Amino acid sequence: GATVITNLLSAIPYIGDPLVKWVWGGFSVDNATLTRFFTFHFLLPFLLSALLILHLLFLHETGSNNPTGLDSNPDKIPFHPYYSYKDLLGVAVLLLALLFLTLFSPYTLSDPK
Repeated sequence: GATVITNLLSAIPYIGDPLVKWVWGGFSVDNATLTRFFTFHFLLPFLLSALLILHLLFLHETGSNNPTGLDSNPDKIPFHPYYSYKDLLGVAVLLLALLFLTLFSPYTLSDPK
């Protein structure tokens, strides 16, 4: 699996083959390659979460811009806390549904064999 996916990088002109060897850490997929992929898959969610928090922090500090220059309606509902709580409720309902499926009907979504 890793060989096929990483060989797709070799289709990039000029830098494809050296890029594949750099990703592999040698001339073929080996333990070092799988360790790199595992580390990447472990650290990626933390990196994305940090970027999301940073984005929300900057958005909260500066606010979003108004490129059209139109005045906003002051009677609108603010995003936080109304939509934040609404989204948290939706996530909680989905997690409860998944928990219900897992605990009371564990074989519903599995392979039929």
